[in-house]
Amino acid sequence: MMKILTVVGARPQFIKAAVVSREIKKHNGMEEVMVHTGQHYDENMSEIFFTELEIPDPHYNLGLNDMDAPVMTGRMMEQLHGVVVKESPDWVLVYGDTNSTLAGALVAKQNRCKLGHVEAGLRSHNMSMLEELNRITVDRISDILFCPTDAAMINLRNEGYDHFKTRMILSGDVMYDAALYNSKLALERSKILEKIKEKDFILVTMHRSENVDHPDVLFNLVEALNEISKKHKIILPLHPRTRKRMQEFNLQFDFETLDPIGYLDMIRLLMDCKLVMTDGGGLQKEAYFFSKHCITMRERTEWTELVKHGYNVIAGTDKSQLLRSFEQMMKKQSDFTHKLYGNGNAGQVIVDALSKY
Repeated sequence: MMKILTVVGARPQFIKAAVVSREIKKHNGMEEVMVHTGQHYDENMSEIFFTELEIPDPHYNLGLNDMDAPVMTGRMMEQLHGVVVKESPDWVLVYGDTNSTLAGALVAKQNRCKLGHVEAGLRSHNMSMLEELNRITVDRISDILFCPTDAAMINLRNEGYDHFKTRMILSGDVMYDAALYNSKLALERSKILEKIKEKDFILVTMHRSENVDHPDVLFNLVEALNEISKKHKIILPLHPRTRKRMQEFNLQFDFETLDPIGYLDMIRLLMDCKLVMTDGGGLQKEAYFFSKHCITMRERTEWTELVKHGYNVIAGTDKSQLLRSFEQMMKKQSDFTHKLYGNGNAGQVIVDALSKY
């Protein structure tokens, strides 16, 4: 029996892991041990995803959160080492680019376990982002790299991966699998539209440390959103980090915000919104999955294909540029029929590769 140790810790990873976990269950020769590092500790930021997405309770919950990145990563490694020694997995599977991803990857290789990285090959080319440091490090030490897009494969080849002892597989994007699977559940179960009672609205999220941890940057974002809210309804599920920083910097929105919401509610909002504004990564893709344009409140993105095809615009954090981008994207018309992220079978491709190699 092949044992796969899955390490998750943040909202997007729960969604991605659910896709692969469903495929593992279908495979008679596999078992999965789930480890939740605790990186996202607010109930609406973690536990609700296990419930909504029907992921079994994790076998281990390390409960590590609310620390500086180096401290958190170090403590994750310490505890994950004990788990890996006890479980002796054949594969350790990590997702994305968080502290949990880096800790899981390093511990796997230090214990001579095979390592698979889901969502490999992404590059923002901004080395000041912790996520960029994490994804580059994890890619380099992985045994299998599951790339969601052609652009990700090209990134790796440009970095010389054809000459490394690493398998690169164009798997497609597990988030597309998740969107297809969960859109039906969202229509059946989500009551979020009854709560907000709005039809024409702009969906906004903001939580990146490089934005919300800096008073001047956060001030610009708040000012831009307040200006937009004078003419358009904004729905903003407010991340705990952002709420905390706004209190510290004495900033406030001129519109009501929501507490963090579950994945199905987010999917339902994506279905009905007019436009997405975000500094996150996954939501840029999810906007595309549901045929919505996106304004990215960052200087760069790892999802370059969305910008290339005109679905996404990189607006940065300057108020004037954000407002110009908003007017531009509200008028834009696009063809959303391209298959940029595969055919919705990435989970199956990943599990088949793990069983083969």
